[in-house]
Amino acid sequence: MKLRGLQIIYAAVAAVSLCSYILYETSSSAYLPADTVSVQKDQVLMRSLMESLNAQHFLPKQIDDEFSKDAFRLYLERMDFNKRFLLASDVEAFKMYETRIDDETNAGTFKFFDLSYEVLQERMKEAQGYYRELLAQPFDYQADEEIELDEEKREFATTRNDLKELWRKLLKYQTLARITEDMEKQEKAHAENDTVTLKTFDELEKSSREFLLKSNDRFFERMSKWEREDQKEVYINSIVNVYGPHTGFFPPKDKENFDISMSGQLEGIGAQLREKDGYIKVENIVPGSPSYRQGDLEEGDLIIKVAQEKEDPVDVTDMRLDDAVKLIRGKKGTVVTLTVKKLNGSIQDIAITRDIVLLEETYAKSVIVENELGKKVGYIRLPKFYADFNRNGGRASAEDVRLELEKLKAEGIDGVVLDLRGNGGGSLNDAIDMTGHFIKTGPVVQVKGRYTKAEVMSDRNNAVTYDGPLVVMTNHFSASASEILAAAIQDYDRGIILGASSSFGKGTVQRFYDLDQKLDASEREFRPLGAVKVTTQKFYRINGDATQLKGVVPDILIPDQYNYIDLGEKEQDFVMPWDEIAPAIYTPWKPSYNESKIIASSEKRIKKDETMQLIDENAKRLKSQRNETLVNLNFDKFVAYQKELDKAAEKYENLMKPLDDLKIHNLKVDIDAFEGDTVKLDINEKWIKKLNKDIYLDEAINVIAEMAVKS
Repeated sequence: MKLRGLQIIYAAVAAVSLCSYILYETSSSAYLPADTVSVQKDQVLMRSLMESLNAQHFLPKQIDDEFSKDAFRLYLERMDFNKRFLLASDVEAFKMYETRIDDETNAGTFKFFDLSYEVLQERMKEAQGYYRELLAQPFDYQADEEIELDEEKREFATTRNDLKELWRKLLKYQTLARITEDMEKQEKAHAENDTVTLKTFDELEKSSREFLLKSNDRFFERMSKWEREDQKEVYINSIVNVYGPHTGFFPPKDKENFDISMSGQLEGIGAQLREKDGYIKVENIVPGSPSYRQGDLEEGDLIIKVAQEKEDPVDVTDMRLDDAVKLIRGKKGTVVTLTVKKLNGSIQDIAITRDIVLLEETYAKSVIVENELGKKVGYIRLPKFYADFNRNGGRASAEDVRLELEKLKAEGIDGVVLDLRGNGGGSLNDAIDMTGHFIKTGPVVQVKGRYTKAEVMSDRNNAVTYDGPLVVMTNHFSASASEILAAAIQDYDRGIILGASSSFGKGTVQRFYDLDQKLDASEREFRPLGAVKVTTQKFYRINGDATQLKGVVPDILIPDQYNYIDLGEKEQDFVMPWDEIAPAIYTPWKPSYNESKIIASSEKRIKKDETMQLIDENAKRLKSQRNETLVNLNFDKFVAYQKELDKAAEKYENLMKPLDDLKIHNLKVDIDAFEGDTVKLDINEKWIKKLNKDIYLDEAINVIAEMAVKS
C-alpha cells in the first residue's frame, strides 16, 4: 500500500569535492581564557566570511535589515522546520533580532544564536516527555480528527498543551502508517503462504508504538550529541545562504566527514546524498552502481529509514548525513534496506546488495537501435561530463564521445541520439569540445564574472566528427554542462532537443576560497577557519539568454511524471535571477530537413500514443495529490483513503513495457571487449533490457528516422 506523505522536493545540484584541512592546536591561544579565544575566533571568522563574499560573489548583498529578515527566516525554518519544538512565544521573543542579524554579522557577535540555542535545547528536553507519555497508551483510532502534514500551512503552537497535541497527532499518524504498512505486508505473505500466522490489530498497534518509541529514543540520543558548534554552523549558513543556494560555509572537519558532506558519495550502494531540512535526499545514482543495477532508488527520493539484514530499521529523519552514511555503508555482498518516500508520496522499501561501484559504467557508451522501418540509429548514453583534471592519463568525456561517434559511423548509422537525461554536468571544457564534434568552429557558451565582460568560449577545432541527424535527450535533472551543450545545439539549429518541460536551470559557477588566506599574522592562532564556496560567474547561451532558472526548453516536449511539479533551480531559496546579455556572433547550421514539420509530426504521434497520454495523465494526478496534505486520523477513513490512492495508481503501474518495434544490439567491437567478463555482460544485458522499455527513446528514434529523409 502506498502511503501519502508530505512532499519535499529539492533540485539536484552538482557534487563538489574539496580537500580537508589539518586540525592542530596553537600555542598562543593557550594564554587566553577559552571563552575569550572563542569570541575572538567568531569575530575573525565572520569578518573573513563576509569579506570573501562581498569581494568575490557575482551578486553581492547589501547587509541591511532586509538581509537580516531573510537570514532570520532561513534560520527559523532550519532550527525547527517541522514546528514541533518551538512555541509561538519563543518565535515572538526571537523577533527582536529579526532586523539585528546584519548588525551582529558585522560585529561578529552571536547573541541571537546563543538565545536560540538555549531555548531550543530546553524545548527538546520537554518534547522527550511528550512522546514517552503519548506512546505509553493506544491512541483513539475511532476519533474523527485530522492533521496537517505541510508544516508551512501550520502555525507554531501557542501553548505547551497545543504543542503536545501536535506531537500526539504526529505520533498517531506515524503509528497508523506503520500499522497499515504491516497489515499489507502480512496480507501479501499470507496470500503467498496460508500457513503464515496473522497478527491481530492490537498486536500490530502495540508493536508500531514500540517501534516509534525506540525510534524517538534514538533520535533524541543523537540530538544529545549535537554540539553547540554544529548548531552554530546551521546559523552561519543561514546567513551565508542568503547569497544563494550554491554559496555556503564549510567548517574544517576530519577528511572522511568533510568528503562525505561535500560529495555525498556512499560506499557500497553508489548514490550521492544530501541533507536538507532534516531529510536525507538522493541527489544522484552512480551509473553501474548497486543502486543503479537494482533500479528502484531514484533521484529525489527521501530516505527515512535504514535497516541492516534481520534488524529493525533505524529512522534517519533529522540524522546527520555522516551518521546516516555509517548505517548505509557495509561490506560487499551484504544487504541494506532503505525505506524511501518517493516524489509521488508513496513509501517503498528498497533492498540493495552492497557492492563495488564499477567506474567504467560512468563513461560514455553506445548501442545500435533499429526501428521497424530499418533505420539504424546510434544511441550514446553520457551519465556525466567527466574529465582528467589531474592530467594523469585518465579518460575525458569529449574524447570518449568522439570515439563512440567514430565507431557508430563505421556501422553505417542514419542518425545519432545523445542522451543527457539525469546528467548533472561536470567539465565545461568537455562540454565545449563535445559540442565541437557536431559543428564547425564557433562560439559554444558565454561566461560572465562580476568584474568582467562576457567571455565567449568557442570550439576551435575545424573538424566535424559527425554531421548527420542529431537528437539530444534531456530531462528535469539535466544540469550545468548538459544545458550548455543542449543550448548550443539548439541555438545552432544543429539538432532537435527532445525532453521534459525544461532542464534543471543551474547557470552559475562556484569557486572555493580558503578563509585562512584572509588572516593577518596576528590572527594565525585562529586557524583553521574553513572555506567558503562562492558563486562567481554565470553562464549564458550564445543567443544571449541565461540558462539560469529557465534551463533549456525542448523543441519536442514529451510527457513526464514531473512536468507539472516545480523542480530545479527555481525551487531553491535566493537563486540568481534570469537575465540576458548580447548574443555572440555565430552562423546557424543549415539542416537538410524541415524542422517544424518533424516537430509537428512528433507532437501528433505523442498525442495519439496511449502510454504517453497515460504518463501525462499520471503527472497531473501526482500534482493534484501532492497538494493534499490534510490527513484524517480515523483508522477506517485512513485505510479507505490509502486504498483509494492505491486504486487510482493501479492504472499507471507498469507503463513501461518492452517495445516490439525496437531492436537494440551492441557494436561488434564492444561485444568483443565483453568476452569472458561476466560482470560486464550482465550489466550490459540489463541496460539493453531497460532501453527496450524506453518509450522516450522510441520517439527519439522516430524523430531521427524523419530527419534522415531529405525534404
